[in-house]
Parts: sequence; C-alpha cells; structure tokens
Amino acid sequence: MTSKQSKIPVSVLIPAKNEEANLPACLASVARADEVFVVDSQSRDRSCEIAESSGAKVVQFYFNGRWPKKKNWSLSNLPFRNEWVLIVDCDERIPPELWDEIAEAIQNPNFNGYYLNRRVFFLGTWIRHGGKYPDWNLRLFKHENGRYENLSTEEVPNTGDNEVHEHVILEGQVGYLKNDMIHEDFRDVYHWLERHNRYSNWEARVYYNVIAGTEESGTIGANLFGDAVQRKRFLKNLWVRLPFKPTLRFILFYFIQLGFLDGRAGYIYGRLLSQYEYQIGVKFYELRKFGGKLNVSAAPAQKPQSVSVKES
Repeated sequence: MTSKQSKIPVSVLIPAKNEEANLPACLASVARADEVFVVDSQSRDRSCEIAESSGAKVVQFYFNGRWPKKKNWSLSNLPFRNEWVLIVDCDERIPPELWDEIAEAIQNPNFNGYYLNRRVFFLGTWIRHGGKYPDWNLRLFKHENGRYENLSTEEVPNTGDNEVHEHVILEGQVGYLKNDMIHEDFRDVYHWLERHNRYSNWEARVYYNVIAGTEESGTIGANLFGDAVQRKRFLKNLWVRLPFKPTLRFILFYFIQLGFLDGRAGYIYGRLLSQYEYQIGVKFYELRKFGGKLNVSAAPAQKPQSVSVKES
C-alpha cells in the first residue's frame, strides 16, 4: 500500500456506470493519487462496492437529461481538496512512469493543464496505426480553470450522461506529457457495439449542427493551423460534407493510415469503424428528414441533487 506521505497531490475523477469489470485495474492504477472520486450513475453491478473497498469516494450523479453532463457537473460540484484534477475513464490505466511524470509536471507554474497520450488496445492488440496513435486528450488540469465544451447535442436522446468526445476548454497554457496512458476495455465486443450505438446518436447531432451552423460559440474552434484539437475539428467539418463516408472511413483507417499493420485486430477495428460511420449517417439522415427533431420519447428527467460523498 502506498504511504500517505508519497501520495501525489492530485484528485482523480472517474465517471462510472456498471463498470465492475474495469474498475479494479483502473483504481489500482490511480492508487498514488491523494484523492479519488468515483462518480456513479446508479450502477446495478458491484461498481460502488469495488470503489468503496479501494478507498475511493463515491458520489451518485442523477442526469437531468440536458446539461451539464457528468464530468462538468463533477468539476463544478465535487469538494476537491487538490488544485489539480486527473480525469480517468474506467477502461483506462495510469502506469507508474506516467505518475512519476505527473508528480513533476504539476510543480511547473507555466502550465494550467497537460495533454496525455492514450495507447488504445482492442482485442488485446495495441492499435498504433489507423490514426489512433498518438491520441492526445486534455485530462490533467487545474479544475478551476477548465470545463468541457457544450456541442448542443442534448436534443437527441440516448446519448448517455457523460462527456465522451467533447474537449476541455482551459484558461492558460497547456503542456504535453511524454508517457502514455493505457486504454483497454476488459469487456467484450458486445459492449463496444452497445457504446458506439449511443455515440452515433451524439455524432449524428454534431454532424447536423455543423451543417446547420448551430454550434455553440463556447466551443473549440476549427482551425487548420491551430493545435491538434483545432485541426481535428477543422477536418471533421470537412468530413461531414463528404459522400460515401463508411467506405472512406475504412480506406482511410486501413490503407492510408496503415491500419493493416495491426493485423487481424486492425482489420476488425476498421470494419467496425466503417459500420459506426454508417450508423451515424443513417441517424444524421433521420435528423435532417425531421428538421433536427426525433420522434423518440426521452427518459424522464431526474431532479438534480446535492453532493453526497460516500467514503469507505
């Protein structure tokens, strides 16, 4: 067990829902943090029990169906005792060498946040081609200076209660850490498909907003000559307008970006991305056909709650 004296003054935020397969390894990897919050969405499995047994503070989040979602709500409401927050998803791990780098990085007064590079594993294989690596995410920052952007996707139901593809808007300078974080879901492909079915609802709404020009002003802008996130946003705005996107997605991933070098896992991943793009396209068509409104009854909104922290 890591001693209290060696703890790193960082508060870890882990959003969770029915994650008993992933949580043990995730929690073990963040044991060096001074404080760990698991923000749960009424899990029906052993997620809360696992989190509490590790010493994490468990908070329940009740989504109101609109905004804010889980991470922004947590950043605004949790009683963090540290200036720095590290956001880690349940299927992610923070290796020891990255913790060493974090401990040194947070002492640098020139930066208010740091990008971490994710190493994505699929079917036990590191997907290092196909544009999946490097995969920079702003996950370590001073919590008072950063919030996730709102891309106005709330009109579409069944997108989940957690920010997934939104980016953090941070006040101040940002740096980059050298060591990778690990992204590997210990659940099966069924859960990958289930998750991306929700994601495609979100993506379809983003496509619709791009075409309709209804994106919020408080978002990360598209700029070909900006940082990595701004360039990615610029290319996505072009991508939305292209025809034959499912086929193009596979060709881009598997051939142009050398996804074939990742073997069978790379081929399967490329085919799944193509299928995912087709789902987005169908839902995008549905949104356009009905003027941005879907004839679907969303789950009833639950009332917001006050913060109640449960500690082991």
